[in-house]
Amino acid sequence: MALINLAAREINYKIVYYGCGLCGKTTNIQYVHKRVNPAAKGRLVSIATEEERTLYFDFLPLSLGDVKGLRTRFHIYTVPGQSFYNASRKLVLQGVDGVVFVVDSQVSRLDENVDSYLNLWDNLMCQGEDLSKLGVVIQMNKRDLGDIFSVADLDELVNHTYSPVVEACALTGEGVFETLKTVCKQVIAKSN
Repeated sequence: MALINLAAREINYKIVYYGCGLCGKTTNIQYVHKRVNPAAKGRLVSIATEEERTLYFDFLPLSLGDVKGLRTRFHIYTVPGQSFYNASRKLVLQGVDGVVFVVDSQVSRLDENVDSYLNLWDNLMCQGEDLSKLGVVIQMNKRDLGDIFSVADLDELVNHTYSPVVEACALTGEGVFETLKTVCKQVIAKSN
């Protein structure tokens, strides 16, 4: 749920990038952090293992203009992709306004994608989240690789909410900002 601070004339939204391990969640926010105007962003905070895998979460605050006279700030998080960090995933999801579900498009990652998708909805339902009140975007990442599923096939498997779908390659930045803009617009629209 968006947090409004009238004294500071500020509204804060929380967006969580969710998906299986090594699907590109952290790569997405690292790309955004590198390309956004320094005045509009905070410090990128990552808690990772020696192998550069997200241990607890990544966090990137962004200020993106005004909505109804209030400065708009988006707090962007990723969750750890490994299923044994489910307690961390649940904590990061608390108070979420929007979710980007990042899909690894490779055929070999199908089971991990489906497991992560089901885990996302289990965790949201356990917290009593009303899915219709959240902004949701499905990002089909790693579209530059060979041996990948078609967008239509992946959409059928991991998009039961008929959410917007964005094709992406987080390493090159293709689709990264389109994904972020889409979820931000949804979150603002749903909060009005």
